[in-house]
Amino acid sequence: MKTEKSKMHFTDSYLINPTNPVSVNLIGAGGTGSKVMTALMDMSQTMNALGHSGLQVRLWDDDVVTQANLGRQRFAVSELGLYKSVAIINRINRWSGLNWKAETTKFQSSSEHAKASIYISCVDNVATRFEIAQLLTNLENTGYSRNRPLYWMDFGNSRYTGQVILSTIGTIQQPKSGQFDTVGNLPFITQEFESLLRESEQMDDTPSCSLAEALEKQDLYINSTLADMGCSLLWKLFRNGMIDCRGFFLNLETFHAQALKIT
Repeated sequence: MKTEKSKMHFTDSYLINPTNPVSVNLIGAGGTGSKVMTALMDMSQTMNALGHSGLQVRLWDDDVVTQANLGRQRFAVSELGLYKSVAIINRINRWSGLNWKAETTKFQSSSEHAKASIYISCVDNVATRFEIAQLLTNLENTGYSRNRPLYWMDFGNSRYTGQVILSTIGTIQQPKSGQFDTVGNLPFITQEFESLLRESEQMDDTPSCSLAEALEKQDLYINSTLADMGCSLLWKLFRNGMIDCRGFFLNLETFHAQALKIT
């Protein structure tokens, strides 16, 4: 009886042993993005300790810190009125001695800084996801430069639920394996779940006037839980060099998480 091989995606070889820090574009510095940045800082420092070049992150967000952001998002009173991206990057660079960069505009493919190996989106509406997907599609055929686009990780959530989905930008060359059925292409969330995204009720992205009002839209710990779990998947991509799942769906109200296996 022939046993079916397990599906597995092997990390692009460049990310395993790069000569320079791996470039990352993080889009969105709000409830989830501000927490993801801290997780990426921890990840980069740990990678350095293990002999890896670590990460070079560029954070994109054109919003400023308001009173409603305090508490649920990772900002301090002293940062009120500052651009979110600038506040976070300044804090992380001072804390860890990094030289990460802030962009005070929306992400745009025409920017000279648009290219990166990994893209992470933490945005709060469906339309923006489709815009990012189109921008990344336009960047797909960029040869074999150091910043060649490879992966897109998307974070999304409602009040108590959320998901993280990892995609490849194009197809990642896979090694031959006698043990696994290797999968080089992981579809965009906008391709695989397009109909659900189109039909879903879009979140109200109108800025909240208070923390209490913001908590009516997103619960206090949904963003940080997604950030840690999502970055754990990214960590496995680097640390193990292969993954058998490419994301998960989370319900924080029932404390249930469902892995999205590679198929």
